[in-house]
Amino acid sequence: MQPPLRALLAHHDYVRYASARFMATLAWQMLAVAVGWQTYEVTRDPLALGMVGLVQFLPFFLLVLPAGQLADRADKRHVLIGAYLCEVISAAVLLWFSVTGLSAALPIFIAMAFFGAGRAFWMPTGQAITPSLVPSALFPRAVACNSTLYQTAGILGPAVGGGLYLLGPQVVYTSVVMLLMLATLLIVSMRPVKARHHAPWELRDTLQGLYFVFQRRTVLGAISLDLFAVLLGGATALLPVFAADVLKVGPVGLGILRTAPGIGAVAMAGYLAARPITRHVGPWMFGGVAVFGLATLVFGASTHFWVSIAALIVLGAGDMVSIYVRHMLVQLETPDALRGRVSAVSSIFIGSSNELGEFESGVTAKIFGLVPSVLLGGALTLCAVFGCLRLFPELRRMDTFPAPNRDGTKS
Repeated sequence: MQPPLRALLAHHDYVRYASARFMATLAWQMLAVAVGWQTYEVTRDPLALGMVGLVQFLPFFLLVLPAGQLADRADKRHVLIGAYLCEVISAAVLLWFSVTGLSAALPIFIAMAFFGAGRAFWMPTGQAITPSLVPSALFPRAVACNSTLYQTAGILGPAVGGGLYLLGPQVVYTSVVMLLMLATLLIVSMRPVKARHHAPWELRDTLQGLYFVFQRRTVLGAISLDLFAVLLGGATALLPVFAADVLKVGPVGLGILRTAPGIGAVAMAGYLAARPITRHVGPWMFGGVAVFGLATLVFGASTHFWVSIAALIVLGAGDMVSIYVRHMLVQLETPDALRGRVSAVSSIFIGSSNELGEFESGVTAKIFGLVPSVLLGGALTLCAVFGCLRLFPELRRMDTFPAPNRDGTKS
């Protein structure tokens, strides 16, 4: 019997997809550091950092459900290629404005709107494609491997982006364009990943993913809990302000701060790859989010760089647990024919928490001040945990993951 990692590497299209996703994630993380620092450098306003999240969310919200339907009908490779090229445009716009002398935040908002449009297509498609690339027996390992690669890029990307920013934002954006083009070429080299079922396009089919999620209480509970945690407790958007005004560590320090959650997440993903969660699934989910909330409180109260780093590492580890459980639940409960649309619904929840969470962080920092807004977010995250414990007893009591659902019946 082959070792799990060697068995995964034997599936060449999966290796190409995972490599492309790693390069794209590296590019996104580098972009986030450059955009965050450049926006705050130009405006000196935390609300502008929140606006970066909002302009990504609006196109994402409008396009993600149709994107999920497209992922269920079209060759998933083509959807990913289009999404990555849209993000190449985003990085190219940022490069152009930086070379010509960026002096206002509006061009950044325009470029990040393109990024949000691309994300609307790659997020549900990327979630839906993995079960088509590996056998079901290897799927839990593939999820953990994807998470490890994603978080490793989350460690390297901010550090590289922060270092390259010292040479100028245009150096970061040029590197991002090159990485995204390489990722696109890897997806082009894959074999077709087409839908197994074809039916006439009907508008109501676009909403079928929503109907499915609301029928599965454990899935609804997992993605709702994840949404509230990151929406309320996410402090990532404010890291440029902490780096500049609280910790005073500059763009390189900002890169390290953005790297820290990835370190915790990679460590946890590595542990989960070696010892996947098989029992007490629900308690693991709630425990991970509770740790995320507590770590947010510590980070908000800290004025010492290394204490802040430690808090962010723990935060990343807790977040990784909830991501792992949510992703496993969504993919195992969902039949093949609905995978793209259900992944799109999950993406709405997670996209809402990420981008709207950034906007919420900017608004609350503007109203209450930087540190109080983060402390409030951490406290509200813990309240969300207790609220979901009562609202979703099915998830709280869940012991094992369900068997893969191939035909849409309850498993």
